Amino acid sequence: MTTVQNSDPRDPDEKDEERTMSGPGTPERELLPTATGARTLAVVRGLLRRHRPLTVGAVTVLVIGTGTGLLTAPLLGHIVDLVVDERGAGALTVPMVLLLAVAVARAVATAIGKSLVARLGETVLADLRERFIARALRLPLERVERAGSGDLTSRVTGDVTLIARAVRQALPEFISAFLTIVLTLGGLAVLDWRFLLAVLVSVPVHVLTVRWYIPRAARVYAAHRVATGALQHQLLDSVGGVRTVRAFRLNGRHAELLEQRSQAAVDLAARGMRLVSGFFSRLNIAEFMGMTSILVTGFLLVDSGSVSIGTATAAALYFHGLFNPINAALFLIDDAQSAGASLARLVGVSSLPAEREPDGRTAAPVDGSVKVVDLGHAYVDGHPVLRAVDLEVRDGERVALVGASGAGKTTLAKLIAGVHTPETGAISLGGVDSRELGPAGIRQSVTLISQEVHVFAGPLSEDLRLARPEATDEELRAALARVDALDWADALPEGLATVVGEGGHRLTVTQAQQLALARLVLADPPVAILDEATADAGSAGARVLETAALRALEGRTGVMVAHRLPQAATADRVVVLNEGRVVETGTHDELVAAGGRYAELWSAWSDSRQEPEQEPAVPA
Repeated sequence: MTTVQNSDPRDPDEKDEERTMSGPGTPERELLPTATGARTLAVVRGLLRRHRPLTVGAVTVLVIGTGTGLLTAPLLGHIVDLVVDERGAGALTVPMVLLLAVAVARAVATAIGKSLVARLGETVLADLRERFIARALRLPLERVERAGSGDLTSRVTGDVTLIARAVRQALPEFISAFLTIVLTLGGLAVLDWRFLLAVLVSVPVHVLTVRWYIPRAARVYAAHRVATGALQHQLLDSVGGVRTVRAFRLNGRHAELLEQRSQAAVDLAARGMRLVSGFFSRLNIAEFMGMTSILVTGFLLVDSGSVSIGTATAAALYFHGLFNPINAALFLIDDAQSAGASLARLVGVSSLPAEREPDGRTAAPVDGSVKVVDLGHAYVDGHPVLRAVDLEVRDGERVALVGASGAGKTTLAKLIAGVHTPETGAISLGGVDSRELGPAGIRQSVTLISQEVHVFAGPLSEDLRLARPEATDEELRAALARVDALDWADALPEGLATVVGEGGHRLTVTQAQQLALARLVLADPPVAILDEATADAGSAGARVLETAALRALEGRTGVMVAHRLPQAATADRVVVLNEGRVVETGTHDELVAAGGRYAELWSAWSDSRQEPEQEPAVPA
């Protein structure tokens, strides 16, 4: 099944209602999971093990660079002793040359080490991104739709961007700062163990500061990522459904929802900034306490003759040199918390189980027939959308699903296409139960095209080849000609080589739907489902698409969710749904003559026909 579909599992009218009830105080969507800290660390360790040589090399070079840089303080202390002992200017030559050599060696080693760390981080991030995308593309569509497109979109865009920034900037700095702290403490112990004890006076303040900050920051940043995802989903809902919002005068309601979502994200961001301010205030206290302790200890040791003035100077320089690394490391905890929250969201998706395929080999469908028996489905317990639906579509037959908004047309179409799993009843494709076929088998048998078509960025020919990668240019042109799209395709600046989609040539709604129908022709499935594929094209565009759809359905079974009743009139059979049940079935003429529900719909449509509208352009 190849799908181009809506981000919400409900019928159009149900979606509009859902979108107006997605604010505070109403049931939230079932967001995709976020991994635990232990699970996230386990995944990162596994990724690092795959690049062990690069990991070891990066850390080794950084250790060498950091250790070399720590020689600066003892050399300066030695110079102080030489000055105190009045050794003369000649005695300072060797220490000064060594200082220069240390500075150069440290700069070179640190630059190489940070470069290797950044390369390691980018490599691990690329592995994680590929793992995330691979799993996201194999998630059950029903699970993705329950979460909404905004949640998945925010993870693949905002979260990946945040992690990438942390990998390129924060990770090398954090590792360098951490090594500097560890080796500097070792250097203080080498000078005199009592200097190390003096430094430890400030440790409780640092520990208490981190213990105060981390749990609060973790909650705030995780909540901020969720709030950002909710805001993005609301933006997609409101902007994507702008026509419906205006038609039902829901502008104020959606503006209020956006304001609420935005305010929630802003409030969490402000809480994060207040946490950071309190965090650094506490660190300043620790620095004051530590430096005071070092200076007092140095005075006492020099006074007792235990160490020289140069050694005490080196100790003070060591501790002063800890200010930036400690602040940097603890400040980067802020970035680490935010990146960790994003990383957990990626790992949460990449750890989800993929679509379950049936065990063993199953029989292949013998034809394009579809059989639905006692089908029932509900999105919310106690509120069934479909009730005991029975439907049989013969091989090669075109059936139109008709009904008022909320009748269950789209739900039935998506159940047949395998987007959702029915709660009750069974669906057979070509004589084989869909549960035996599994997701992959259903995709081979059914193609679903909805009113929302995505135009992929790139040459038009490559967009078409998504349906059949091995298709020749002649086959592509034949598919376009079959849906009456070849003329406008040839008229593009570079023909089939013209770049369409994001950053390229913009296609109109009609052209985008013709592109989707051409993909259908190339995929050549036994069963095709058109879910209101002409709904957004305007009257003139809809007539063009109805003709194109009929030509695309030639030679295969077609199920059409009819937005326009004239499209239903062209079908071999019309099935009328009302409140989740099949209430009528027959040809257009038979149902009009019967004077039932379909006749009422036909009469109402005939009375409300409007002049053709100018069709809009479709976004990429």
